[in-house]
Amino acid sequence: MKFKNQTIVSGFLLLGLTDDPELQPLIFCLFLLIYLVTILGNLLIILAISSHSHLHTPMYFFLSSLSFTDICTSTTTIPKMLMNIQTQDQSITYIGCLTQSTSVFTFGGFESCLLAVMAYDRYVAICQPLSRIITNMEVINQTSVSEFNLLGLTDDPELQPLIFSLFLSIYLVTILGNLLIILAVSSESDLHTPMYFLLSNLSFSDICSSTSTIPKMLMNTQKQRQRITYTGCFTQAGFVLVFAFLESFLLAVMAYDRYAAICHPLRYTVIMNPHFCVLLVLVSLLISMADSLLPTLMALWLSFCTDLDITHFFCELAQVIKLACSDTIIDNILIYISSCICAGILLSGIIYSYIHIVSSVLRMSSSGGKYKAFSTCVSHLSVVSLFYGTGLGVYISSAVTDSPNNTAVASVMYSVLPQVLNPFIYSLRNKDMKEALWRLSTRKPSLL
Repeated sequence: MKFKNQTIVSGFLLLGLTDDPELQPLIFCLFLLIYLVTILGNLLIILAISSHSHLHTPMYFFLSSLSFTDICTSTTTIPKMLMNIQTQDQSITYIGCLTQSTSVFTFGGFESCLLAVMAYDRYVAICQPLSRIITNMEVINQTSVSEFNLLGLTDDPELQPLIFSLFLSIYLVTILGNLLIILAVSSESDLHTPMYFLLSNLSFSDICSSTSTIPKMLMNTQKQRQRITYTGCFTQAGFVLVFAFLESFLLAVMAYDRYAAICHPLRYTVIMNPHFCVLLVLVSLLISMADSLLPTLMALWLSFCTDLDITHFFCELAQVIKLACSDTIIDNILIYISSCICAGILLSGIIYSYIHIVSSVLRMSSSGGKYKAFSTCVSHLSVVSLFYGTGLGVYISSAVTDSPNNTAVASVMYSVLPQVLNPFIYSLRNKDMKEALWRLSTRKPSLL
């Protein structure tokens, strides 16, 4: 067979610039000097901008971000090269190679975006100087923002106990359901497969996503206090974006897992080996953090006036940006780009995977084989439809109605509903998961 003699790749060889042993000390000293100058120079720029108030302008903020990116880019490549020269070992692990290449690609793309944003900043400063002056005049009379008001779903005091009980029940069911899935997957050796490993990570992401929003809402409802601090608001908005993007990435990875299992069954264990699965989750987390960090940090530079009411039960970054008095075009562009990465590229990857899956299943001669292949995809398709369907519903709702309360109610659909329903979808429609949960619930506790 074509793939019969293949083995799992454990590492690669980095041949470097030259194999001449006499030149190795010179190359080591040269790149060590370059790395130290890079770190020192960019750190001095970051420290100078952060310590001098007259440098707290958009141009220098972008410059400090560029310096931080340059430090990260150099750190992903040069230290490994120096270590290889010093130890005379040219190898790099499989995971290390993929991690390094992904980091280089991420910071390279990030630097390209920053350079484009810096060009736009210069365009505004030179071509539209009056708009900058007007913005600065508006900021003069503004006071330092310390808190925002989360108006929630309704201001009717009679409905507050009902809302509190409803969301407390939803939160407890979300935590319990997803924890049971994690425990079942970790305790049952039969479920130690890529599909269930990714499912346990999805459950963990759902727990974190719910925990970043619902407890604060419950506390505000109980205390009858609708406020959230400035720092707390942006922290919450950042975490909401991170776990929303992470769920999108995990759903795309799970679609690729089903594609590999159905379209390439003989190579499945080689393709989805444990190291590669862990790497996919780590890369998904890193990209999610980077994708959410930039628009969140950019929003910190916005100026706010007197209207600090957020018509939502948590700090959604798009709603916070609407309260700003300063120019928000860059912030809106960043959110649009981040959303396109999430809803566009990843969803396209899922659709592409299922096109190949359907094509492979239709070529199967056995009806039993077709049913078994489709049955492994039903739960994932249901979760994908729920996640992207509720998100699309919120977008349509905000586009067709001007009522903030209706938009806030619709937002509950994508911020709460998928997390609480995912455990039910995977447990009720999956025989292996139902059996594992049954054994977990009937297992006698051990005192040892």
